[in-house]
Parts: sequence; structure tokens; C-alpha cells
Amino acid sequence: MTDFIEGENRTQATLFPERLDDYITEDNAVRVIDVFIDSINLSGLGFKTVPEVTGRPAYHPATMLKLYVYGYLNRVHSTRRLEREAGRNIELMWLMGRLTPDFKTIADFRKDNAKAIRLVCRDFVMICRKLDLFSEAFVAIDGSKFKAVNNRDRNYTRAKLKRRLEDIDISINRYLDQIESADRLETPSKSKTERLETKISKLKKEIARLNTIEVQLQATPDKQISLTDPDSRSMKSRGAGIVGYNVQTAVDTKHHLIIAHEVTNVGTDRSQLKNVSEQAKEAIAVDALSVVADRGYYNGEEIKACDDANINVYLPKCQTSSNQAKGLFGKRDFIYKPADDEYECPGGKRAIYRFTGTEKGKTIRRYWSSACTSCSIKSQCTTGVNRRISRWEHEAVLDAAETRINQQPERMAVRRNTVEHPFGTLKLWMGYTHFQTRTLKHVSTEMSLHVLAYNLKRMINMIGVSALLEAIQA
Repeated sequence: MTDFIEGENRTQATLFPERLDDYITEDNAVRVIDVFIDSINLSGLGFKTVPEVTGRPAYHPATMLKLYVYGYLNRVHSTRRLEREAGRNIELMWLMGRLTPDFKTIADFRKDNAKAIRLVCRDFVMICRKLDLFSEAFVAIDGSKFKAVNNRDRNYTRAKLKRRLEDIDISINRYLDQIESADRLETPSKSKTERLETKISKLKKEIARLNTIEVQLQATPDKQISLTDPDSRSMKSRGAGIVGYNVQTAVDTKHHLIIAHEVTNVGTDRSQLKNVSEQAKEAIAVDALSVVADRGYYNGEEIKACDDANINVYLPKCQTSSNQAKGLFGKRDFIYKPADDEYECPGGKRAIYRFTGTEKGKTIRRYWSSACTSCSIKSQCTTGVNRRISRWEHEAVLDAAETRINQQPERMAVRRNTVEHPFGTLKLWMGYTHFQTRTLKHVSTEMSLHVLAYNLKRMINMIGVSALLEAIQA
């Protein structure tokens, strides 16, 4: 007799074999996946649910979709690993009825149903909306960089090409000097000379290759080219830069659910505010939405577009005044008087409207005062004859946004505690730091699966499996 717990005998036969369902507890997340996918109108989303008349029957889209959602929920992203898990994982056996598609079939399903898979993510947000989880209509927006399949050495810009060609020229000159030194010896080493000439030959071939890339580079709009994943771009990131994509998310500030997301290969956030905000507004179906974001999103035209769409933006203004950099008064030191359409300067004088012009497609109004020449603090204000102030025709919208954030500065803390949580979960807990597919279309599909898995996990943690099953079935 032993004091340890003993397992069953592997060779022991049973009269009534246990069912697969006996191994799946009632609170297992796999039951949520099963019910959720079965509740979706797959044909309405674009999945092909009618099999071909001839040939071997295909797997049903629901079966393949369940496999993918389970994999992304459990940090199994590789199609080859999904193939293995389908044959040995009891939860997947239960979920898929013991079907075991091969990795190529699994990969093709994601490739051929890119748009439909992205719509599945939207359907889950609609379930959350029916549970009245977005009643506050307040979201936080942020972006994060994710690595692409493309290595940095296979991404080229004009600056990179120039540096690489300069390095090659230096190497060639060094090898030529070594050949010349070897030839001056009384007994020159033929093998060393041949080895150096071989290196020079390889470098010349590299020059020819880089010159070909430079021609292709000139034909691209942003003067950048990636050889492995053509849609990926060089991104500025904390620490070393990466080649990848910029993922934008709109996150509900109360429950930290990702309401909307967008994958872009634009390295900055300045042109993303309107697009992501409108997607979030449409997803939760509200007439008015409040949005908070950081300084990286500050763009006058984007803020104006949000205002036109009845989206209230809470966004700190960027302080980029060239006069402040020189130690002079900045524009914020001049107070606009809307009733008089004038600016009051730090010296108590008024800068009045002079004329309207156009700058970079924007209508700009110009103001200045005639009293600058006799002002006692002119040296702190301008080095010119008078201080000129420019005002965009829609600057009142920007002033309103600045007033809102000044009155409620705590919203920036809410943003930080809200929108950075999902990215941290995706990258740390779910182990998702880089894309496995190529091109923007397929990368967007991959991201949608991760967002769906995150939202599922978040809802299970919040309300539990039983309550979520009831909500889906309702």
C-alpha cells in the first residue's frame, strides 16, 4: 500500500466508455465558443456555408472558426500547432466533433475568409451592447506597434540605402588598400589577394542589388519598401525602431472591452482619431460619444471632423510654439476675445483682425497690434516689427476641446488606466507581440481574432460562463 494518489490502469476496459462531454465542465470557456459561433449567421457575414456539389466535402465554416477562436484564446496561433492540438486536445475534440483538419486547410480558411472573420469580432461587440455595457458612451483611444514578419534588414528607406552604400564603399576601399599592400611584398600571397577580390566582387553585386531596390523605392509613395511583407513599414517605438504595423483601439472606459480596432501601416497617430472614433460610435450605436486620447492624436482637422460627427474629444494640446523655444511669449499667452474678434496680448494691448489668407489648404485669419513698437515688453514677445498671430477659421472647436480637458484633467488618468490594459494583456498574458501573416489584409484578420479572444476572456472574467451563455442564447 502507498500513501500517494494512484491513477487508473491504462489497459483497464470499461463497459460504458465515458463521453467527451463528461470531460468538459459547465464553466469551461470552450462552451462559450461553441454557443457563440453557432449563434452567428455565418452566411450573412460572408462565409461559404453551401458545399460544392463535386469533390471532397469541405469543413463547415463554424468548425474552422471554433478552432481559430479556441487557439487564439489559448495562445495557440500557429496553424501547425492547431493541427496537432485538434488531434490530442480533449477540449478541441469536444468542440470540433473529433475532426482534425490539416494545417494547410486551417491556414487557407483564415486567408479566404478575411473580411468575414473581422465581422465576427463586431458581432461579439453587439452582444456586449445588448447587455447595456456601453451605456456611458465614453471610450479611450490609443495605438501600439506590433512587429511584422519583415526583418529590419529587409526594410529600406532612402537613408538606409545611403548608409549601406557608404559602408560598402568604405569596405571596398579597405580591401583595395589591403590588396595593394600585399602586392608590395617581396613574396605576395596569391591566396590572400584572391580572397579579397572575391569579397570585392560580392560587394559589387550587393551594390547592383541595392541600386535595383532604389529604383523600386522611388516608385513608392512614402519612399519606403519592405521585401518580405510589402505592406509593413518602419515604425518608431520605445527603444529600437521596428518594422511592423500600428494597431489602433477604442476601449470602453468602464469594462475595458475593445469596441473598435484598426490596423494601419502609418507610423503616427495624428490621422487616426476620426476613423477609430466613428467606428466606436457606430459599434455601440449612440448619438453622441466622448473620446479621450493622448497628445499624439492632436490634429485640428481630425478634431473638427469629430465635432461634426457629434463626438466630444478630450485631448491635451501640443505645445510646439517656435516662439516659446526662443524664450518668447507663446500663442497661449494671448487671450482671444470672441465678442470683439481680437487677441489681448501680455502687455494689455489688443491685436486686431487684419486679413484672411490660405496656408496648407486651411483658411487662416491674421491679427496684430500697431502698439508693438512702443511696448515695454516687446523684447519678450517678438524680434520683428510687431507680433503677428494666426487663427484657423475653426479654432473655436480646438479651444472647446482644450477647455474640456482643462476642466476634467482626471480623464487623462482614465485613458492611461483603460486603453493600455488591453495592449498589456495581448502582449504579456496572451503572448502576442508580432504578426505571423503578411500584408495589411491578412494582418487585420489576425488582429481581429486576437481582439475577439481578448473580449471573450474579459467577458468571462466579468460575468462568468453561465451568464455569458445566457446572454448569447437570448
